[in-house]
Amino acid sequence: MPRTKTGIVRRRRHKKVLKRAKGFWGSRSKQYKMAFQTLLNAATYEYRDRRNKKRDYRRLWIQRINAGARLHGMNYSNFIAGLKLAGIDLNRKVLADIAAREPEAFAMLVENAKSAHSNKQAA
Repeated sequence: MPRTKTGIVRRRRHKKVLKRAKGFWGSRSKQYKMAFQTLLNAATYEYRDRRNKKRDYRRLWIQRINAGARLHGMNYSNFIAGLKLAGIDLNRKVLADIAAREPEAFAMLVENAKSAHSNKQAA
C-alpha cells in the first residue's frame, strides 16, 4: 500500500477543533493541543449540565407552586396530594406558570385541592 500523508486531513481536523474553541481564554482558543483538552472537559460539563438543567427547572417550579399555595393557606405537598385526589392532572411546569401569571385561576385550583384533601381526611 502506498504511504499516505496527513497534510490536509490534519489541517481540517485542527481547524474544526479550533473553530469549536473560539471564545475560550488565551491559548485555549489558539493552540490545537490546549483547545482539544479544553473541549474534552467542556464536553463533560455539557453532558452533566443538560441533566442538571432539568433538575434546576423542576426545583424552580416547585418553589413557585409552593409560594402560590402558601398565599392561599396550603403547603406544597398537601396541594399536590389534593390535586391528585381531585383528579386534576397538571404537571409542575404548567402549575408554576398558572401560579405566576393567573393568580385567580390558581386560587380555584387551590380550593379544589383543599376540598379534595379535606374530604379524604374526613373519610
